[in-house]
Amino acid sequence: MLFQAFKPKLSQHHHQTYLNPSRWTLLTDCSKRNLISLRFHICCELPLMSLISGGTCSIPIKKPVKLGGGGGLTTASMFLDKDSNRIGDVSCTTFNILAPIYKRLNGVKRESDFREYWFRRNEKILIRLRDLNSSIICIQEFWVGNEELVRMYERQLGGAGYKTYKLGRTNNRGDGLLTAVRQDHFRVLNYEELLFNDIGDRVAQLLHVELIMNSSKNKAIKIEKEALVVNTHLMFPHNSRYCFPRLKQVYKILQYIESYGKEHQLPPLPIILCGDWNGSKRGHIFKFLRSQGFESSYDIAHDYTDSDEDACKWVSHRNHRGNICGVDFIWLYNPNSRRKPLKESFMKAVLGNIKKHLPDNGSSITYAQFLQTSSQLGLTSDPFNVVSTEEMKELWNHVDINGDGKIEYSTLDRTWNPQTFSQQKESSEESKERGTQAIVSTATTIGFKIKNAVLFPPEVEKGQWPENYVLSDHAHLTVEFSPITIQCCS
Repeated sequence: MLFQAFKPKLSQHHHQTYLNPSRWTLLTDCSKRNLISLRFHICCELPLMSLISGGTCSIPIKKPVKLGGGGGLTTASMFLDKDSNRIGDVSCTTFNILAPIYKRLNGVKRESDFREYWFRRNEKILIRLRDLNSSIICIQEFWVGNEELVRMYERQLGGAGYKTYKLGRTNNRGDGLLTAVRQDHFRVLNYEELLFNDIGDRVAQLLHVELIMNSSKNKAIKIEKEALVVNTHLMFPHNSRYCFPRLKQVYKILQYIESYGKEHQLPPLPIILCGDWNGSKRGHIFKFLRSQGFESSYDIAHDYTDSDEDACKWVSHRNHRGNICGVDFIWLYNPNSRRKPLKESFMKAVLGNIKKHLPDNGSSITYAQFLQTSSQLGLTSDPFNVVSTEEMKELWNHVDINGDGKIEYSTLDRTWNPQTFSQQKESSEESKERGTQAIVSTATTIGFKIKNAVLFPPEVEKGQWPENYVLSDHAHLTVEFSPITIQCCS
């Protein structure tokens, strides 16, 4: 089978937290879990309501509003006074905090050599994070190799009500990831670590979380509302060849999410992908994730499209070359989003990148030219080894439909068309058509509406980088989500 299932090294931890009566979320109860494919399902959004002990809530619901990004009708979040039940928003922050081992001072020294520098800067970062008070914090370039800094984050975030999970990159690179979860907002049902074991020694964290609900009378509401959250930091694109291992890193994450859902017999769940993706809206990572039904939360909140015109409206990073670009994303996938088959999308992304490097000596290419270009790009050899020779043959057969040993460039253009990657929700006609093809089972699950998204410092929202910003070489992104209910069919 093309692209064998990715089986990363895993470590699992199970945690229980206590409910906080000050935090409220009332949503419809989930149906009994069924083994449902994460790929093939029909979903529709339902108005929010509370169903507690069989009773209905008398709280008025706001009129349905239109979601951005081609969404359907849903219900706006509902807020009550502080003494009543509350439909609560949740928030997520992603921040590459620039590990001191990478921060250059005067172009020569590293900040890690001067404790007073890195300690003071990270104290300011922690003040900022505590002030944001996000439900989930995803940090990249966390200096896991320094015990004092690790204790500082664990102590201060722990004192603010967070449970923290850290993961270093493989081969003792010194930095890694830290994810912090507010224990009165989410309960962590499972935590797993994905070790890619690739040239970049990259890793990812996956957290299976449940939204916490309680009552003002300190009575627990028996209800499950779950989501999957990923924190990662992709490899830097040193040159155009690095697009292939970077695509493979995203493919591994999505492949594992699929296998995790099937292994644990999960209903369709919302997925939030956070991190430093080291690529802009013009890149193939962005297009690949769009093909999988993910939406860029910041762009949706600000009504930005996937067009080149909107690609430079905001930035989030000034890299070591002095270039500024938008690379930090919080991606949202709701279970009612259409999603192309994962392997098919990955194949198209790889082919689209190969096309840019093929020899321009006519209107078509041969299989030998195709293999030669792939080898030169490192797809089937060190240091990348993105796919095997056999898999490259399957890629070729996917495009060489008539089997004559050559393909037209126009065929590649049709195979990789970025304009088709702007995914929308299924129309009612499509849902009806697919619903008549098989007997389906339904499940009600949580979803999220993107309510607001803010980058800091504010200048980056205008595509500018302030010279007086000292927290990091990255801006931090915070997104506020309003819970909604979604009914899905397998």
